[in-house]
Amino acid sequence: MSRLLRAIALLLFVASCGGGSDFRAPRNLEDACSIVRERPNYLKAMEATEREWQIPVPVQMAIIYQESKFIGNNRTPMKYVLGVIPMGRQSSAYGYAQALDGTWAEYQQERGGRMAQRDKIHHATDFMGWYMAQTERETGIPRNDARNQYLAYHEGRAGYLRGSYNAKAWLLRVSDAVGARAVMYDQQLRSCGMR
Repeated sequence: MSRLLRAIALLLFVASCGGGSDFRAPRNLEDACSIVRERPNYLKAMEATEREWQIPVPVQMAIIYQESKFIGNNRTPMKYVLGVIPMGRQSSAYGYAQALDGTWAEYQQERGGRMAQRDKIHHATDFMGWYMAQTERETGIPRNDARNQYLAYHEGRAGYLRGSYNAKAWLLRVSDAVGARAVMYDQQLRSCGMR
């Protein structure tokens, strides 16, 4: 009997360690059609967010690409002292949307509930919709403006309104790339009949 229990325990352990396919990036991140064919649940989640919050699917995709490369359990890199002593992560950002602990807790309290998880695509996209809708209300940035929504997403709304991004040439380049990727993803999704 103990052999059977050990075999069951081992089987359950191995199954729990398997990690879903959502914890690795889709194969071709340059092709929106390929992404949604490989992960149809992504499109379903993003379309629900588009219906609820009016954040276009290509805008969501471009920001998720930039934040996590579609890796559900993505974290920021570790910080090191003297190059070898780990001192924790650069920030608390986690998941598809790279939501910070405090902002995620605010989302859970207002919208998502305590069970919402940053590594679940439908929670992450709903979070993005919730956040970007507030961004439009507070800053006037249209929901379909991927470039400026990304700047406000990265810097926070107060930072965006202060123009903190203007001192960060690298961030301006990244936000331009996010805007261009949203246009590219939109064209691709239209060409394969998914928009």
